[in-house]
Amino acid sequence: MSSVSRGLSSPRSSTAGKAPAAAAGEGRGGGAAARGGRGSIGIALLLGAVGAAVSLVAGGQTWAEGASSAAQGAIPVAAGGRDVTGLPAALAIVGLAALVAVFAVRRIGRAAVAALLALSGAGAVLTSVLGASDTAALRTEAAKATGLARAGVEHVTYTAWPWVSAAGGALLLLAGLVALRHGANWPAMSGRYERGAAPARTRTGKGAPVDPDRPEEMWKALDRGEDPTRGS
Repeated sequence: MSSVSRGLSSPRSSTAGKAPAAAAGEGRGGGAAARGGRGSIGIALLLGAVGAAVSLVAGGQTWAEGASSAAQGAIPVAAGGRDVTGLPAALAIVGLAALVAVFAVRRIGRAAVAALLALSGAGAVLTSVLGASDTAALRTEAAKATGLARAGVEHVTYTAWPWVSAAGGALLLLAGLVALRHGANWPAMSGRYERGAAPARTRTGKGAPVDPDRPEEMWKALDRGEDPTRGS
């Protein structure tokens, strides 16, 4: 009989032994996810901040240079990034705002803001690349310099700043992709206030002791449907 009882009890004991192991595995998995979430936050913040800064700085630099012929000779002209297109800098500001806002929302809202961040980066890349070979801004500058509406531009050269702006947009795009991939595991700004409010609800919740010398507590207990004399 003893051998039979040991045989019957062994499945239960093995099952009971698996439960703590499974719980430990889940705990390790949750800890790894939390660490991965914290790491991805730093990566997204770094990529987004650097990308926005690079695009903004590049937008203020010279993107194209040339010369325009006039009666007094060749006049050098130059066009800055914001003269060529102001979209990369504007999208960088939008992306930076989205990077901050992603921590203030949850669930679907967070995914939408992360998508906006990624789209801002993609737009900055596209508009920077299109502006890398633009001559319209140079012709506008030549018209201002010569006073001729149809002034031509010769010996046009382009700098590397449009590609630097595109690189900044690419960093913003990567930040948005990281936020889309890992944003669900990130904390929100309001989380600490909710955690701080939980103990207060526990202290004043159902079943809390009532001081008979304080009538206001007895009235609150009655409002909750409790018997204030139960603990006395």
